[in-house]
Amino acid sequence: MRDIEFLDTKTGSGPFRRVAGAARPHMAFISIDMVPPEFYRRDEANGSLVNTPNIDSLRSDGVSFTNAFTTSPLCGPSRAAYLTGRYPYILANEERAHDGWAVKLRADDVIFPQYLRQTGYITKHAGKSHIGVENFIEAFGETDAPWNRWAPPMEDDDGYLAHLARLGVEPAAWATEIRGLWPDRKTPGNHYGGFVRQRSGDAFPEEATYPHYLAALADDEIKAALEQGVARGAPLYLQVDFFAPHQPFMIPEALEARAAELRRAVVVPQSFRDAEKADFARLPGEPRIYELYRRDMGVYEESTAREYIVCNILQMEIVDRAIGKVLTSLKEHDLYDAAFIILTADHGEMNCEKALVDKGVYAHPKVARVPLVVKRPHGAGGGREASAPVSLLDIAPTVLEAAGVEPFARLDGQSLSPLLEDPCGAEETQWNDRILLYEAFWHVTPNPCVAMQWRLDDGRHFLFVANLVDECDEVYDLNSTDHVNLAGTPELTDLTKAALQRLYGFLKSDQRWNCYVDPFRLAYPHIVPPEEGDLQKFRPE
Repeated sequence: MRDIEFLDTKTGSGPFRRVAGAARPHMAFISIDMVPPEFYRRDEANGSLVNTPNIDSLRSDGVSFTNAFTTSPLCGPSRAAYLTGRYPYILANEERAHDGWAVKLRADDVIFPQYLRQTGYITKHAGKSHIGVENFIEAFGETDAPWNRWAPPMEDDDGYLAHLARLGVEPAAWATEIRGLWPDRKTPGNHYGGFVRQRSGDAFPEEATYPHYLAALADDEIKAALEQGVARGAPLYLQVDFFAPHQPFMIPEALEARAAELRRAVVVPQSFRDAEKADFARLPGEPRIYELYRRDMGVYEESTAREYIVCNILQMEIVDRAIGKVLTSLKEHDLYDAAFIILTADHGEMNCEKALVDKGVYAHPKVARVPLVVKRPHGAGGGREASAPVSLLDIAPTVLEAAGVEPFARLDGQSLSPLLEDPCGAEETQWNDRILLYEAFWHVTPNPCVAMQWRLDDGRHFLFVANLVDECDEVYDLNSTDHVNLAGTPELTDLTKAALQRLYGFLKSDQRWNCYVDPFRLAYPHIVPPEEGDLQKFRPE
């Protein structure tokens, strides 16, 4: 047992074992924030309009996972999941949580970069945290400056303000804004960003936007890592957490020509028009949660929806160019080719589907899906796609395996290495049987829902959503881009029943999901057979 090591050798916490002979490549992990599927699944409406040459280049060097899913629709819970490799107990973002709710990781939780740092990686970070800063300090050192909020601290980030000063640029002022409306359809509501100029009225250059600042910061971190040991053979782990294309959008006016081009081409989803015809009230067969979010988001006019989609695309193209700078920096320092690189997002974005923007505590496919690209060292297996269902939970075990680290802590994900070796091989079929749990609780309003994807051996692929306090459940065909709720259709009755029974069995199998077991029994007595037992928990089951 002498080969066991610890993150804290004094307390014996965080035990792990190193794998002899592991390659320990340089690594880069890049996250982007709130990305709709059409920005990486080109068969979606408006998908052909988005120009992301740098992400496309990374995709050509790596394996793209076309069925990757988040565990939660919210930033904090999702990031807690992929950084720990475990389903999170965090179920709300800090900004909206009740006093006493868990919104940060516990001190004894471990995020995977901590193992890398302990085993000799030079760890560097730029950008968002949103799970608390303590774990980031442990993973990246006391000089790391992660910010623990949903939006960038552009007005009080000393580093960003110094970046603007170096560029000779004044802080941004809004030239035009996208605003939602309150339900009275008159009172201005949410601010979704728009086009910016300098406070002086001069043009605001793209290199002064926050994504490009983070790219410049990442370049500084790479240079520092070279000085601190990478140039002498130590492996690098670089993590860049972009806040984009998440709104509020910050689009320089110089991109107006591109915006005009997009305005002529973008298509407003049919589901927006359906909601508009219903005066944005609850639609037949629709859970009430969507109507409540429509009231909050306030996108009642097609012109507003169109401008939101346009600015979302523009923001994505800005972050793509910022990502390009990070990749260029790795290449200029001879790190890219030998590096293991992962690109993903924390969750999706409705992008005016159902007259909704942003995300919410519901399990719609546009929120549940995420992009995921993994590039292995020296271009091994590049340019391929893997359609097997995978999860953000799989990132931590994948990285740790590549780094030669075996933690003794529980991990709910599994390494993606078999799919990286052979994305379409026989091993793929075993991935279909995985239950990937998705759960939501509180954001704008509460909605305890649990969901799972299920891909059958015949190729059919569905998302089953149990809304535990609503009479309407949801079933979506994940092979379709129509995003129509198929719950209640006769041809899916038996399959839906089997899926709910399968989900219930999973919830019962793990003490962590005990909170859902009784609500599931009560909500689905026609599916879950009666079981003798005291629902008051007088005696433990």
